[in-house]
Amino acid sequence: MNKVDIIEFSKKDTQSITSDWIQLQTNIDGVIVKELKNVAKETGYLSEIFRDDWDLANQDVRQIFQVTLFEKSISGWHTHKITTDRIYINNGLVKIVLYDSRVDSPTYGMVNEFRFGTLRPALVIIPPNVWHAVQNLYDGTSQLINIVDHAYQYTDPDHYRLPLNTDLIPYKF
Repeated sequence: MNKVDIIEFSKKDTQSITSDWIQLQTNIDGVIVKELKNVAKETGYLSEIFRDDWDLANQDVRQIFQVTLFEKSISGWHTHKITTDRIYINNGLVKIVLYDSRVDSPTYGMVNEFRFGTLRPALVIIPPNVWHAVQNLYDGTSQLINIVDHAYQYTDPDHYRLPLNTDLIPYKF
């Protein structure tokens, strides 16, 4: 029997974070990520979610809602023509995947992938016309809060969907 060092057939990881745990990823144009810190208190911890003095998006807040994702579920590809999503994961652990299909964007065709949750909170601002999907990575339910600049219009929703397995987005879950 011939001995083979199988490491020769593997792919070496490239650097993806700094020594300060800052993710090395160019964000899609208009996408803003503000990692937040939990503040330890005697009774637990406090997490700021959004402040207007952060100057992250000069848009109004018109609606705030919470989404609960069941264990290992994926909220599939969707986008908005006018609405900006500001997503904060308030419980669990999720993967947020973004795709820039805006033909006039300097980051056209780019994919971003983020993992945030209870232990590593962040506010992710997703501009209109950037496709996004959210996967619950947690062994239970995860929850996110969305702070939008345009309230959901029941009779004419600003919501566009593609199937999760679409070939139009170069990403597979």
